Amino acid sequence: MLKNALPKIKTDSVPGPKAAKIIAERLEVIPQGVRCQYPLVIEKGAGAMIEDPDGNIFLDWVGGVGVLNIGYSHPKVIEAVQEQSTKYFHAMVNISTHPGYLALGKRLAALAPTRYQDNKVFFTNSGAETIENAVKIAKSYTGRQNIIVFSGGFHGRTYLTMTMTSKKAYAAGQGTLANGVFRAEFPYYYRSPVSKAERLAYYQSKFEKIFEECAAGTEIAAVIIEPLQGEGGFIPVPIDYVKILRKMCDQYGILLIADEVQTGFARTGKLFATEYWAEYDVQPDILACAKSIAAGLPLGAVIGNREILDSVPAGVVGGTYGGNAVACAAGLAVLDVIESEKLIERAQEIGKKCMTVFQQLQQEYSVIGDVRGLGAMIGIEFVKDKQTKVPFPELVNQLVENCAKSGLIIESAGIYGNVIRFLAPLVITDEQLEAGFEIFEKKLNELLVVL
Repeated sequence: MLKNALPKIKTDSVPGPKAAKIIAERLEVIPQGVRCQYPLVIEKGAGAMIEDPDGNIFLDWVGGVGVLNIGYSHPKVIEAVQEQSTKYFHAMVNISTHPGYLALGKRLAALAPTRYQDNKVFFTNSGAETIENAVKIAKSYTGRQNIIVFSGGFHGRTYLTMTMTSKKAYAAGQGTLANGVFRAEFPYYYRSPVSKAERLAYYQSKFEKIFEECAAGTEIAAVIIEPLQGEGGFIPVPIDYVKILRKMCDQYGILLIADEVQTGFARTGKLFATEYWAEYDVQPDILACAKSIAAGLPLGAVIGNREILDSVPAGVVGGTYGGNAVACAAGLAVLDVIESEKLIERAQEIGKKCMTVFQQLQQEYSVIGDVRGLGAMIGIEFVKDKQTKVPFPELVNQLVENCAKSGLIIESAGIYGNVIRFLAPLVITDEQLEAGFEIFEKKLNELLVVL
């Protein structure tokens, strides 16, 4: 049974002959801009495991980059999708109201740890679309046009969100980007240029520079931040910094938007990562989520106080497919699975196991500079030297490639490309975790001999 299998490579090389043929066809059909560095073709997926056309079995530590928190092909989601599909695939919310939209909206409105808890919800198709609509709402509500984002942040590839995204390789050749987007320095404590005692004040001063050099606080509509940066290197935002953001937002009437596209749906050991914020009474005004919301079907959600969401003029937000009936059915099933299979608790267990192993590797290997994360969302930062912290992306690139050829799918991240991210489906078994740890350390050892 694939769900409980362990990684196993049957062919002499990866990709095998059948997979290689499909990959060659990909090069003829899909533009090179849709990049893929993996020798992987999926034939079947179950739990945390993938089988390719040649019978090779891979363990997935990436999960569709945070899309598959409940794993591949969960039977409860399949059942929900099949049942909805026999009724209708789609009902555009501007034309007709379908019960699934309301049912999922009510549950998310009640669960989201926003500031006032009197929430409304509307659905989109993707993370980028969710973020863009959250910004539209903030501009409508405040009557202001400017926003603040952060270094290392990733918010999408649409025109506005690629402006918001820090890494400009994602905007190559796109010319002039959107106006009114200002960037603060993210509190990346591992690479802070000041002492531990000075870090918080340093990053606060960097944020306040925006009010001095870019736009007054009274001209900012929203601050958008990931509770744990994804593409930027799996860096949790320190809670003391969140407290400062909340205080400054309140001072100037700015909305605080949490980008939980990657951190949501039990990934961090809470249903939403901002539940950690709520423990300190510093909730966001708007929460944006997507990815694992519907187990792989396109869906995103903007959640926020009804006064804020109702401020938008009719027609400014929305879209044809947002809240698709089949996707909403999947979303309801996802929440049921998270609850019934105790995946929030499981994420905490996985996180503890991984942190124990990765921190032990950090002690043993001079190339591992930092290990950090929340729950089962963990980053391992590789450096050439622990003192200078010079990034080691060459090692990470080879590690990704060599692990894939041995049956373990991992992915890089970080502003220097020197971080390995752990995002395995939360239904991964302990045996599969151990098999992954074994491949990971073995390939690391092999590479350190030659690099």
